[in-house]
Amino acid sequence: MNTAKNTTMNLVLQGLDDCKPRLERIAALAAPVRLTWLSERAVRCEDISYSSGLRQTIEVAAHAAQLDATYMMGRHRLDQFKLVAMDMDSTLITIECIDEIADMQGLKAQVSEITEAAMRGELDFAASLARRVALLEGLDAGALERVYEERLRLSLGAENMLAAVQAAGLKTLLVSGGFTFFTQRLKARLGLDYTHANELEIVDGKLTGRVIGTVVDAEEKKRTVERVCAQLGIRPEQAIVMGDGANDLKMMGIAGLSVAFRAKPVVREQASVALNFVGLDGILPLLS
Repeated sequence: MNTAKNTTMNLVLQGLDDCKPRLERIAALAAPVRLTWLSERAVRCEDISYSSGLRQTIEVAAHAAQLDATYMMGRHRLDQFKLVAMDMDSTLITIECIDEIADMQGLKAQVSEITEAAMRGELDFAASLARRVALLEGLDAGALERVYEERLRLSLGAENMLAAVQAAGLKTLLVSGGFTFFTQRLKARLGLDYTHANELEIVDGKLTGRVIGTVVDAEEKKRTVERVCAQLGIRPEQAIVMGDGANDLKMMGIAGLSVAFRAKPVVREQASVALNFVGLDGILPLLS
């Protein structure tokens, strides 16, 4: 991004609940030529003078006010994109499924520690997945249904976001380092177009502690986005890709718009957009 002091751009501020006074206060710091209210919870500050110092001041103030601040060159519209690709665990849904499955074995803390390290990029994903899945050996497969029914919840704004992108004609892809048991159910429930995930091996109603086939790691996620784009006859630059962990960075890197949702620092730093407070539907004010 050009940080010259005479560069002008737009800034979108958004938050939750009764945030209009906070939005007005942070917007005033940006000294925009125009303010366009996108809703009671989102405002676009147009033609602001950009400098790295001012940006840092606004971002610190916005974070303290629990607002998301997104700088954008020019205007973007939803109809410029043709595909939304999403990670599942801790992105489309609020949980890490493997951690909740492990809880059925009394091993949640042990598995969660490995999951966190992998999502921060400190461990090789495929190796970490093998270690975690091995700990599930012998677990009754009924535990998967219990996790889906009792613990799996959609992330804030997920349904609003999906309704808007589907109404605009965009295709949807759920690509996950998690498991097909959950992605297949979400595909049917939410009307998603494509899914790709790891398949847990189940023999005689028990988990074997292994996955079947190619591991869906960072490279496979990227290949999946490329493959779906090719099937649709579009460029990866026409895709919006959302994720939260290091395993998502490669597929986010080829997207026209990458969205870090409640993400690890390494992902927030590299994404086009970071949503830390609002829901997944926080992409909509950015594309209005």
